[in-house]
Amino acid sequence: MRALGIDYGTERIGLSLSDPSGLIAQAHSVLQKLTDKEAISAIVQLVHAEQVETAVLGLPRNMNGSEGEWTKKVRQFGHLLEQNLSIPLVYIDERLTTVAAERTLLEANISRKRRRQVVDALAATLLLQQYLDFRSRNV
Repeated sequence: MRALGIDYGTERIGLSLSDPSGLIAQAHSVLQKLTDKEAISAIVQLVHAEQVETAVLGLPRNMNGSEGEWTKKVRQFGHLLEQNLSIPLVYIDERLTTVAAERTLLEANISRKRRRQVVDALAATLLLQQYLDFRSRNV
């Protein structure tokens, strides 16, 4: 079961893919987003090319678990994405994934320029791995 992780952002969208067995998430790419329509088109193409069976979209909740304005924007994007996908779209709480990704890259001594290029894909990888781990524990 191949899965796709999506970390939606205003300027970039991080993407990650699981291995075909659905156990390990790996960073895939970062879309330099122009419009939601263009981003959705690229995601749909990736889903078909990689034979993805489930898409996982990070949902940015506030630290107290509530949903704010940004969460509404992500849900709107998710709704548009669902209309174009023929596979299930799952939302997963992504609190602190970008922070964890930044910390990991800092600890690895990655330059600021390079961090900016890969942090979103790493955040997508972390949220996808969280989903895969949860799914494997509850199967």
